[in-house]
Amino acid sequence: MRAPCLPNAWRLNALGLALWAMATTAHAAASPGPWGHIPVHRDAFPNRFAAEVWLADMSQRLSVLVPGRRFRLRLLEDVRYAALREGLRPRIVLAVIEVESAFNPYAISPKGAQGLMQVMPFWRKRLGEPTANLFRMRTNLRLGCRILRHYLNRHRGDLFTALAAYNGSNGLPYYPDRVYRVFHARWFHQ
Repeated sequence: MRAPCLPNAWRLNALGLALWAMATTAHAAASPGPWGHIPVHRDAFPNRFAAEVWLADMSQRLSVLVPGRRFRLRLLEDVRYAALREGLRPRIVLAVIEVESAFNPYAISPKGAQGLMQVMPFWRKRLGEPTANLFRMRTNLRLGCRILRHYLNRHRGDLFTALAAYNGSNGLPYYPDRVYRVFHARWFHQ
């Protein structure tokens, strides 16, 4: 028996719905991978495979400093997203965080800088977010990456000088040298 003749648009719509149903069923049945469900930011990774490879590598490196696997994965994802959003290398941002706060989201410096990237409270007003909570991880990463991008733009892409300005040690090499040492010891692509 022949199927009833449907207009072309209806047949295409029915075909599209059938393909969508098959794809979602296959996706739901697929195994979630070794990391379980990884909530990937839309722009953070080109595909799921790249996300799992990067997260596995960075998570292993970070496990020495951050014991909680769940927190570690969320932190890495948020760092990558915030860094790429500002056109920064995520591994440099990880090195800055290690030097600034040793991955303590509630760190407070003697000068009053707060959070993972040790953002000074005056930056909230300058960046148009006067009520931002600097102890909130995503907010701190977003503002810290924006500040680092500001200094990179101001110093025409010179990372060494931008890092010195970020830390407030303008002209002195001790802070950029420390970030570079940490970067090459733990975060450099091997």
